[in-house]
Amino acid sequence: MTEKFVGPRTDLAVEAREMFIERNPDKKEELDGIIIKEYQEDDVKLTRVKIDEEGSERVGKSAGHYITIESQKLRDLDYKFEKKIATILGAEIDRLIKMHDIHPDASCLVVGLGNDYVTPDALGPQALKKAYITQHLFKLQPETVEKGFRPVSAFTPGVMGLTGIETSDLIFGAVKETNPDFIIVIDALAARSVDRVNTTVQLSDTGIHPGSGVGNDRKEVSEKTLEVPVFSIGIPTVVDAVTITADTIDYILKHFGREMRDGDQASKALTPAGMTFGERVELTDADLPDDESKEKYLGVVGSLSEDEKRQLIREVLSPIGHNLMVTPKEVDDVIDHMSKLVASGINQGLHSHIKQENVRDFLN
Repeated sequence: MTEKFVGPRTDLAVEAREMFIERNPDKKEELDGIIIKEYQEDDVKLTRVKIDEEGSERVGKSAGHYITIESQKLRDLDYKFEKKIATILGAEIDRLIKMHDIHPDASCLVVGLGNDYVTPDALGPQALKKAYITQHLFKLQPETVEKGFRPVSAFTPGVMGLTGIETSDLIFGAVKETNPDFIIVIDALAARSVDRVNTTVQLSDTGIHPGSGVGNDRKEVSEKTLEVPVFSIGIPTVVDAVTITADTIDYILKHFGREMRDGDQASKALTPAGMTFGERVELTDADLPDDESKEKYLGVVGSLSEDEKRQLIREVLSPIGHNLMVTPKEVDDVIDHMSKLVASGINQGLHSHIKQENVRDFLN
């Protein structure tokens, strides 16, 4: 019998897989129904995940293809580097479109989910403002459209709190009236790791559940409900307080583990971060101390498993209303940069006329 996934919600397929392994460490090599291919070059990691129906039951994600592009350098908000990521995203969009046998001239509806008045949720609406929209040109001035462009329309449905209407109902209505051949949905996501906030782009062909990342699960928007392929693009912009607290405990243990491993004294391990200089420190699982040391440093909390630790923190924070959704303070600049990245990737993926820069061999 296939073991069904239960646990905290995450919008990222790679995190859902990690959560399954945390709960079933002895089954790390038995993830039947899930095929994972990882590629790394310099500061960019590309992960392609294929999940079938059996794998879907295991990790709690819809069956289909998931692509994640990760890099901590995205937090530098460097337009030159973002251009590189946008090119990779464009190539992956093009690959998914071809995988679904979608014709180069097929029409696309791009939907920007989210609330434009709430900055961390404004990724979708902001990206649409920068996308190349061409549907009207094909209808009104077809002679002006160069070869290599496809008909693209755009739609921002807003959120239920502003419209009073289910977001999915608005999308269904727009699809019924415009009859696109396929759909791309853009949305801000929620992550289960602080490291993935504003550093990860996820692309999938499984559609989306608007609002699910923050506990406001709405009707599914997918090929199953709309009868045309639905691709989704998202970037995690928020985490909850449980995640931040749990990750901080891990960082403390990794910090102690690294300092002790290098032979430094505990007093140095407690040096305030503001008094250290040099390059950004990367703490990894290899830095974690052994179980005995964890308990020595943090007592009972240090001896808890990842799942038990998060459950404890949730039990403490939720009843007092402190399990808040949190976003970085520089979120205004982040959304500006990430919306341009997503729009550029979509433009390159949809319109072959827009010349893509050479994509590295490791993406082939």
